[in-house]
Amino acid sequence: MLVCLAHSTTLAVCDEIAALDAARSIPFDPIGPPVYNHRYLMKEIGMRCEALVFDIQRFSLHDGPGIRTLVFFKGCPLRCRWCQNPEGLLPHPEMAFYANLCIGCGKCQEVCPQGAITYQGESRIIRDKCTRCGKCAEVCFAEALRVVGRYYTPEELLQEVRRDEPFYRTSGGGVTVSGGEPTMQPLALREFLRLCKESQLHTALETCGFADWEILESVLPYLDLILYDVKAVDAALHREFTRQDNALILGNLSRLVARGVAVIPRLPIVPTMTARPENLGAIAALLRDLGLDEVHLLPYHRLGESKLPRLDSPLPPLALVPLTEEQKHLAAACFEERGLRVSMGGG
Repeated sequence: MLVCLAHSTTLAVCDEIAALDAARSIPFDPIGPPVYNHRYLMKEIGMRCEALVFDIQRFSLHDGPGIRTLVFFKGCPLRCRWCQNPEGLLPHPEMAFYANLCIGCGKCQEVCPQGAITYQGESRIIRDKCTRCGKCAEVCFAEALRVVGRYYTPEELLQEVRRDEPFYRTSGGGVTVSGGEPTMQPLALREFLRLCKESQLHTALETCGFADWEILESVLPYLDLILYDVKAVDAALHREFTRQDNALILGNLSRLVARGVAVIPRLPIVPTMTARPENLGAIAALLRDLGLDEVHLLPYHRLGESKLPRLDSPLPPLALVPLTEEQKHLAAACFEERGLRVSMGGG
């Protein structure tokens, strides 16, 4: 069992984390094949059971029942080519530069202790010098420079989401933890969900499923719903799309279904990639074999690509044309023909 230091003083968690990632001890590469590395993440976050969060989105209607508050945990083991939240990939705070907001006052350059601010070229930040201290953002009145990622204790996060509690009560809504990939911060995730359930809040988890089973199992007592991404059944296709194998993902999905956990699979339908008819058919067959009867289809859009320049991200923009309404209808038909109820865009 994972132990949160905010809830227990034991240091056994160090051994548990080491055991979980014994075979995954290579530091993160921002674009290369990602690895799932708890030791590196814990070094970044510390042992205080704090959650690294890059956004809190209120009044969501598409990530679980009712009106919901979404909490986005930072860090992800996949590198999906169509990633909509590239600011959620790396498991540490980072700096973002909004060029359209910069007024060129030069205050950021004056306060930077590392000399990591430049007015040469399109980027403002010299990334290999930047230590992400955030001093530039503190003096940027135009908010062109921002720190992406803030640490919260589980108690602080609970206070944030309880601000919206009246909306949960009237709509049947609640809290959804998303990312990034929330299970990359297993201690903070478990403690936050535990506090939510103590407060009688409906809880949901959005996950790519690439997590040790022990981590998923540890949060099940505090979850009402899991929204589970399924991107491909074929392992080679999955590696092409995400740079990770899918054996762990599909295995965890099977175990969750076998345990009777409330799971709704979700599929991003991306032109020329996951929207290929053979991929849709294979996923539909898998879901029926597992006894599932519902799927959420999430059409590709370009919003994530606008974030790449802000982060100086090495991820290439896809510049794909979004699916037409007819193409969305055909994608839905692949699942409806097999008896699955389809919700387009989540629900």
